[in-house]
Amino acid sequence: MTAGFDEETLETARKAFAGRVDFLKSAPELRFLPDPDVPEVAFAGRSNVGKSSLINALTGRKAIARTSVTPGRTQELNFFDVGDPLAFRLVDMPGYGFAKAPKDVVKKWRFLVNDFLRGRDVLKRALVLIDSRHGIKDVDREILEMLDKAAVSYRIVLTKADKVKATELADVLDRTAAEARKRPAAHPDILATSSEKGMGIPELRAAVLEAIG
Repeated sequence: MTAGFDEETLETARKAFAGRVDFLKSAPELRFLPDPDVPEVAFAGRSNVGKSSLINALTGRKAIARTSVTPGRTQELNFFDVGDPLAFRLVDMPGYGFAKAPKDVVKKWRFLVNDFLRGRDVLKRALVLIDSRHGIKDVDREILEMLDKAAVSYRIVLTKADKVKATELADVLDRTAAEARKRPAAHPDILATSSEKGMGIPELRAAVLEAIG
């Protein structure tokens, strides 16, 4: 179920992320979005799924995601420029699944994310992060539905794959792939990653390059 990329593709992807990666800006509202002049790949995931750690591992930076997402920015879209000259952008979407968040915060998140997904022509793919220990939950299905309705291509990425046994990981991969096959905008291949161990990070980089074409 995991993607198979050849060595040349993996090396090209490694080089793409080995160069310049800079935090560009945070956008609390659509009017603050950067100009849509390069392809973008967005990261979505519920709170505590390991999104910041995965972006740091992907870019080979220790804290690029955390340094940009200071308290108060958690409900904003965060943009990172990759490449010199600029080749593409990564978009860190605000985490979802706030069990204790005020209703107005949830409403703001829904409008911001939904409007971004529906109106961003340069958005080539979303990567939806799912915790390997839990698999797809109802709160995740909500974002999958949103992506399906917005007709935004997305790929499911399992995080924290080092925290489960190999047999359990194989099972969650099978179940996740089976659900992905039923969804119109989902990529059929699932990636299993671990930001702590570096597992699947080369393939994730290749998947980003594949998405931007």
